[in-house]
Amino acid sequence: MKFFYLFVSLSILTMVSCKSQKPIMSQADMDAFNTLVKSQHYEIESDWLYPHASMALQQVLNSGVLPAGNNANSISLGGNSNFLKISGDSISSYLPYYGERQMSVDYGGRDSTIEFDGTVNNYQIEQNKDMSYTITFDAKSNFEGFKVFIKLSPNLKSDMTISGNTRSSIRYTGTVKPIVEDEL
Repeated sequence: MKFFYLFVSLSILTMVSCKSQKPIMSQADMDAFNTLVKSQHYEIESDWLYPHASMALQQVLNSGVLPAGNNANSISLGGNSNFLKISGDSISSYLPYYGERQMSVDYGGRDSTIEFDGTVNNYQIEQNKDMSYTITFDAKSNFEGFKVFIKLSPNLKSDMTISGNTRSSIRYTGTVKPIVEDEL
């Protein structure tokens, strides 16, 4: 019986001590992250996209058109070129789009991506309690307006949701990095 109580006590102690440990970022890493966000010179590359899956979209995407490991709710972007670059008040992007449109698409199917190339409007940055940042802004792609919501975490992970006025919203997750001067 003593061994049982000892085992339970050690198990609880182990669980509590493991749960309370959080990865600690150095002050230099936090300063670099804060500078990156506030500089407005960064690039986001997404690993996954999460379409707003209506019943019709689920039926199409689950019909076998997507590679193994993907479904109508989550699609891997591994091996697919994509980006969103913020450079001051300029924006450029090439983001795959899976979702529904509320009106007709351009001839030639050019609207299978979200391509920004212009200026950012209403750019706002807010630091959250968990030291992450929420960034919101408006941008245009072709003749469509978009509202962009980005959450950047200190571990350089990104979570981005884009809502268009003629498309269903879509979410992307990935990583953020500074833009190298040669890329500007």
